[in-house]
Amino acid sequence: MKLKTSKIKGTDYPEVYKKAYNFYKIIKKNCNKRRPHVRSKYFMNQKVFLELFWVHLHQKNTGERQRRVAFLPAAVEFILNSVDKPSMVALSSKSSEIFYRFRAEASNGEVFFIQIKEHKKSGQKWLMSIFPEK
Repeated sequence: MKLKTSKIKGTDYPEVYKKAYNFYKIIKKNCNKRRPHVRSKYFMNQKVFLELFWVHLHQKNTGERQRRVAFLPAAVEFILNSVDKPSMVALSSKSSEIFYRFRAEASNGEVFFIQIKEHKKSGQKWLMSIFPEK
């Protein structure tokens, strides 16, 4: 799916991170006291929680963080509006989880992937990772 949003532009990680986190804070503010989430059209308007993305992001090195966090606004737009099927659905080594990998294209033509994890028992979905195509 081609999106209207492009990736965040910036020369270094702190600059890109600040813009992405400000975007995240707006979403967080709109969720009141609950966990930050967006509703996904593909998952029939179910919530996709965003907190796990930040945990996963901070496990990467700084250069990789910058590449990934720059696509956050485009990824959120994709989750909100897309009904495209995932390019890959994989069962993890844990039988209680399913991973969905979606392919998206930012407005500037850059392709990136969005990975969402679902807990089978609770049905909760979590944004795990965003990464550009290599």
